Amino acid sequence: MTKAEDFEELRPLLFSIAYRILGSVSEAEDAVQETWLRFDRSTTRPASTKAFLAATVTRISIDVLRSARKRREEYVGPWLPEPLLADPYQDPQRSAELADSVSMAALLLLERLTPRERAVFLLREVFAFGFDEIAEAVGRSEAACRQLLVRARRHMRAGRPRFAADRREQRELAARFFGALHHGDVDGLRELLAADVHLAGDGGGRAPQLARTVTGAQNVARLLGAAFPWLARSGVTMQQHEINGQPGAVFSERDGKVLCVLVLDVLDGKIQAIRGVINPGKLAHLGPVADAWAVDREVRQARRRTD
Repeated sequence: MTKAEDFEELRPLLFSIAYRILGSVSEAEDAVQETWLRFDRSTTRPASTKAFLAATVTRISIDVLRSARKRREEYVGPWLPEPLLADPYQDPQRSAELADSVSMAALLLLERLTPRERAVFLLREVFAFGFDEIAEAVGRSEAACRQLLVRARRHMRAGRPRFAADRREQRELAARFFGALHHGDVDGLRELLAADVHLAGDGGGRAPQLARTVTGAQNVARLLGAAFPWLARSGVTMQQHEINGQPGAVFSERDGKVLCVLVLDVLDGKIQAIRGVINPGKLAHLGPVADAWAVDREVRQARRRTD
């Protein structure tokens, strides 16, 4: 196989590693592209192309993450990962780990780790790399990588829920939620929400936010039940979709441009968290992006006319 053919075969894996480290589709794609450029410039073929490329994309992603962390500290409102509709890397033997590790809940837990801890945890726990390969990727000894993994596991366990919902339960609860949302059924929404549910919205200062953070079933149900029927009247449509391996929906304005996405955390028969991304910079990879400010103005004008 040629260099290009070897690289293309491994591209899905490289993107999946970079995305989990960075939480950004655009930055992950850039990291993968830079990995190709370095591979193409190299004059020797590595003993293991997979190990070499995985190490390269990991190092690039760690460097990007370090520079991105300051930007995230200055981010306007809650920061959420860029939504991912489909993970290109498929490994039937590790499908459960792959699905769990790409969820927004897991990606937000990974934010608690240092860049190296995050890389070691993902390469070992999710992608099953050997410690010799991980050590090469992060520039530490195997013993140091084992210690990094111990710390990372401890942080991840502390934040993980005790019970996970099965896929069928998630789909059924999501269908009921989005049905109640469409009709503005506040009581129906409240029945599906955990008592301490929280709603977080990521507009990044670049779009009107439904909410930054709202907690409590009654508060969340009232807010969503009041807002979304007005969006529907303005021509906004909703399509249920699995997002980051979780139940969710993509909302589009009347001409099909993407307005926002909502993602649900379902546990123990209730919706525990709702995360909305409306920042246009985080939606561009999904297609043409709507002018959220224009939609907001239209909704506000319509509501004033009925007051």
